Amino acid sequence: MTSNASAGDNARGAGSRYREAGVDIDAGEALVDAIKPLTRATRRRGADAELGGFGALFDLKAAGFVDPLLVATTDGVGTKLKIAIDSGRHDGVGIDLVAMCVNDLVVQGAEPLFFLDYYATGKLSVEAGRAVVAGIAAGCRDAGCALIGGETAEMPGMYADGDYDLAGFAVGAVERGQVVTGRDVRPGDVVLGIASSGVHSNGFSLVRRVVAREGLAWSAPAPFATGMTLAEALLAPTRIYVRSCLALCRAGLAKAMAHITGGGLIENVPRVIPDDAAVDIDARAWTLPPVFRWLMTRGDIAPAEMVRVFNCGIGMVVVVDPANVDRALTILRENGEVATAIGRVTRREGDAAGCRVTGLDEAWLGR
Repeated sequence: MTSNASAGDNARGAGSRYREAGVDIDAGEALVDAIKPLTRATRRRGADAELGGFGALFDLKAAGFVDPLLVATTDGVGTKLKIAIDSGRHDGVGIDLVAMCVNDLVVQGAEPLFFLDYYATGKLSVEAGRAVVAGIAAGCRDAGCALIGGETAEMPGMYADGDYDLAGFAVGAVERGQVVTGRDVRPGDVVLGIASSGVHSNGFSLVRRVVAREGLAWSAPAPFATGMTLAEALLAPTRIYVRSCLALCRAGLAKAMAHITGGGLIENVPRVIPDDAAVDIDARAWTLPPVFRWLMTRGDIAPAEMVRVFNCGIGMVVVVDPANVDRALTILRENGEVATAIGRVTRREGDAAGCRVTGLDEAWLGR
């Protein structure tokens, strides 16, 4: 948290001078007090989730692991934060922060254990900060991990009034023999797509450009979502896939998994399959959600560009053996997911692309 003034400072001492320079120690302490109940609500085996020390401890043995490998990730929310800041809606971006980290952990079969956040701002607002951390705590509860620490940095001159940035850090663990590596992926395996909850947290520089070109205010009705403002619709939090994907892993069904973030389907799927394999995906297997259709048409974005920038309605991809498709889909649906088979693994020939998406014009342009 923000630095404390020394005990010898008087009422007009360093603490007051620091406040005049733009850093409010009292606001920082108020935020710590405000978020303590939120962190306590994320407790799990291995962590007590108390704040205030210089470091946080986690007991892997108490969490039930025998021979674990640690997996660590870090990420942010990107320029989606500008919409939250400009619209004054701060509660969901904390969920985004957690999701972007823990979804990357689970693709290797790792169970998220604990999370830390970094919140940097020009002038600390306790109200906005608490809303952000409330979202982080909600995301941690959804992912089953403990919020065990973080840092709040008040840096006048680095950020404009009201602006802030977020970074998240997640650590998970997986037993040594249960890592999902993708090594066993073979031609003929089936690719399952799990639905996204919206744009998630990638491509918002392009999203904001389309909105600006349309001349829409964040408070305007969303053209693609009835009964919601544009800000509400675009700020839909990134879906957290931890529980459903861990269920697949524990059933021994996931050969490979890919979190569809920046780079879309085209760039993320090849990262988790062998170099001699490719994936053929049929865009006709699912319906392009309204937000993406609006962005595509109003932004004059080609379908081929859409699948390189956005998730286009598929937030997570799982590769399974053909014999396990029905069982895998049942597990996903029992865990609240909307999932369907969207493609197959093939043999990669020469310089062919690692992921090909066909049927784009027929499915998304109606040709």
